[in-house]
Amino acid sequence: MRYVALLRGINVGGNTMVKMEELRRTFEALGFENVTSYINSGNLAFDARKTSETNLVKKIEDAVELLIDKRVQVMVREQTDIERVIANNPFDGKYQSHKEMHVLFLKDKISAETEKLLLDSAPSEERFVAIGREIYCHLPMGVADSYLGRAQFEKKLKISVTARNWRTVQKLAEL
Repeated sequence: MRYVALLRGINVGGNTMVKMEELRRTFEALGFENVTSYINSGNLAFDARKTSETNLVKKIEDAVELLIDKRVQVMVREQTDIERVIANNPFDGKYQSHKEMHVLFLKDKISAETEKLLLDSAPSEERFVAIGREIYCHLPMGVADSYLGRAQFEKKLKISVTARNWRTVQKLAEL
């Protein structure tokens, strides 16, 4: 089975620095095969026996903690889930550039209450749609000064997420 692991906060803003080669070797030491990475921000694809994402997450989080002496959040999806994320994009064709489009990957679905808080709290020019364990974000003004960029998701919504821009999501489907 082909999986994609998304590590939160790897090599972003000078924090939690780790070489992707070290992460690939760590994944291989876990028994994963055909390990590949995309860019330097904690995106890895690998083959493993069919197992629960919960088991994979724990295994990867434990191994990464041993490697860098810090616990990082990991979101895992089957490769086919990434293709589903692309196919379900509610903003497809409604943005000028991939820089306006982001996807937040969550470990679990958000509650209806949390989704309402998200929609009520977001600035009017930004659009968010939660589908399953992903939140699609259309940020016409870019990410830096957005609700997403100001880390409001974790502060207000009390959920752990890892974000990827649309180009990265598309590349993840190809890994």
